[in-house]
Amino acid sequence: MPIAPLDPRLTIHDLLIAAQPEGVVSAFADDVRNGLTAMPKQLPPKYFYDALGSHLFEAICQLPEYYLTRAETAIFERHASAIVAAIHDLTSIAEFGSGSAVKSRYLIAALLAQRATVHYQPLDISPKILRQSAEALLESYAGLSVTGYVCDYLQQMPPLERRDKGRVLVLFLGSNIGNYTPDEARALLQRMRQTMQPGDGLLLGADLKKDRRVLEAAYDDALGVTAAFNLNVLLRINQQLGADFDLRQFAHSAVFNETHSRMEMYAVSRVAQTVRLAALDLSVAFAAGEMIHTEYSHKFDAAQLAALATATGFAPTRVWRDEGGLFSSNLWLAA
Repeated sequence: MPIAPLDPRLTIHDLLIAAQPEGVVSAFADDVRNGLTAMPKQLPPKYFYDALGSHLFEAICQLPEYYLTRAETAIFERHASAIVAAIHDLTSIAEFGSGSAVKSRYLIAALLAQRATVHYQPLDISPKILRQSAEALLESYAGLSVTGYVCDYLQQMPPLERRDKGRVLVLFLGSNIGNYTPDEARALLQRMRQTMQPGDGLLLGADLKKDRRVLEAAYDDALGVTAAFNLNVLLRINQQLGADFDLRQFAHSAVFNETHSRMEMYAVSRVAQTVRLAALDLSVAFAAGEMIHTEYSHKFDAAQLAALATATGFAPTRVWRDEGGLFSSNLWLAA
């Protein structure tokens, strides 16, 4: 369902509303019911990013402990021109989980330095954040046009548009790939590959293996911003589903799992309690110390990333790292 834009260069399609009249609220309700009645309990990390959650994540990116955004931004500051030049006849950039699109600006600007017009295709689950970021980009770049999609790209993956018969660079940044199990990551990348043509590029941000003390500090900062971000999903359930989670009775937990090389985040019940979700006509009992799993963040090495590329229909082409070797930007070409 297209949404009327304020700028003629902007088109936004709301695929969530088109898919079901209740839109994202219905999908959210289903996922919350399924997650809180599962054993162990779990909630999908995509629901962190309501308006408040998105702002909290932007704050996390400014924290001294959270190196990921700074490292990836440093790569783009230094190598954006080389990244976009590595794909012949590139005319369009698409981004899965675009958010505020702050890092994408470097690549958009670099491509606009090489050609007069660029088409940007952001996909995000938050209609408010998508519109705000798209309008901000259009204010900054006269040669830019934007076609945005409000969608859950795990369920709805729109076909990529092509302008001037050129190639597309797909962005999957911020080590979002680490939020999925290995099987889920392969399945998602294979679906992305199906939307692409040979010669199109995928720029995959991937966090690298490192000392667990650095990792645990990044996901459990001293100011408690990540804790607020994590527990905000419970506040969202209260607001949208009439639940009575008492956030004071839940604690944030972030631990590194050595076996699976991943950070794991949980919301932990401090006491035995029962939470009522009025909109679902559901009561959920928690034991003291019982955890709701909210996020994985897998960490990779070069061999794992190369194997993942070839297993999902891509040819690993170039790798850029920040000066500290903390983070990697991986350019894969659709084979």
